[in-house]
Amino acid sequence: MKFLINGEQVSAVSCQDRGLQFGDGLFETIAVLDGEIMHWSKHWQRLSSGCERLFISSPDESILVQEIRSLIDSKLQKQVIKLIYTRGESERGYKFGDIKPTRILSQSAWPEFNPQNADEGIELYLCKTRIAHQPLLAGLKHLNRLENVLARHEWQECKYAEGLMFDLNDIVIEGTMSNLFMVKDGKLETPDLSRCGVAGITRQRILDAAKEESMNINICDINEKSLFEADEIFMCNSLIGIWPVKKIGEHNFATYNDVNSITRFLQQKII
Repeated sequence: MKFLINGEQVSAVSCQDRGLQFGDGLFETIAVLDGEIMHWSKHWQRLSSGCERLFISSPDESILVQEIRSLIDSKLQKQVIKLIYTRGESERGYKFGDIKPTRILSQSAWPEFNPQNADEGIELYLCKTRIAHQPLLAGLKHLNRLENVLARHEWQECKYAEGLMFDLNDIVIEGTMSNLFMVKDGKLETPDLSRCGVAGITRQRILDAAKEESMNINICDINEKSLFEADEIFMCNSLIGIWPVKKIGEHNFATYNDVNSITRFLQQKII
């Protein structure tokens, strides 16, 4: 792994940084393929919007791109850049004033996902850890991810590629590291993230692609009953792309391997 903190080749952050103290910041996980920063405009848009909502001074986009490019390993076809952007250093206490933000960049190899996940489908674990409602933070990829950490700790079995998380009202929100879509009677549905959850880059790309194809789209509350009545379900994020779901608990989804399915169509559409 390689690191840059505020443009310097160091790997340690100050103990006074608010990202460490309070989780006061945002992050982006960025795919790099053949040296190209994938879907940067959408990452930048989400980061900028998050900064505005959290009252953090936005970074200089040109500097960020330059630093990301400096970290890319030309020998690797696929790699990951993680960008952490915190409010910066301050004295103790929650109050903040005019603080210089900290930008942390790291480069790492592509994670080793099972290559069969995208073709054969995955099995989901139903997490017991619930996601609390906080509309002020809903949609943001902020640094407070303890709910996801606890949810991911619930299972160790290799048969589960991802876990599904609900809110306190037992409404489906997202995976521990991904967003969810379902198809019912030709309609594409995805959870409403206005109360909690992360609005993923790939989620937005799928919504954009579906709109271009004039698909029937519904952003709504999805409960467990309606989930099990779905014709197709898939999970998505910037690194995995789209993974069809073949099983949740004891419920099997027979259409995950249908080459004519909406899931398969969108897999090809968003490559």
